Amino acid sequence: MVFLSGQIPATPDGRIITGPVREQTTQVLENIKAILHAEGLELKDVVKTTIYLTDLSLFHEVNTVYGEYFSPPYPARTTVGVSSLPKGVSIEMDVIALVG
Repeated sequence: MVFLSGQIPATPDGRIITGPVREQTTQVLENIKAILHAEGLELKDVVKTTIYLTDLSLFHEVNTVYGEYFSPPYPARTTVGVSSLPKGVSIEMDVIALVG
């Protein structure tokens, strides 16, 4: 198993995306994709995700983007409302992927 710690919407050059949650979610998932790729894995290898949101009313937008990256059978998922996240972002996500 590969455990990816929480990813926030930071670009490879360190810029923090603080715009709409759709853009933030896209960057988080692109980061996760890149890390998995470096380990020889793909999003289809993810078996569990945890999403942390500062505003649970944004869940529908996050879920829409999530559905663009993951396909059935979807990973098990937990979504948690939190009061704040690093760097003032709206979303953080960690994943567990299965090797082989």
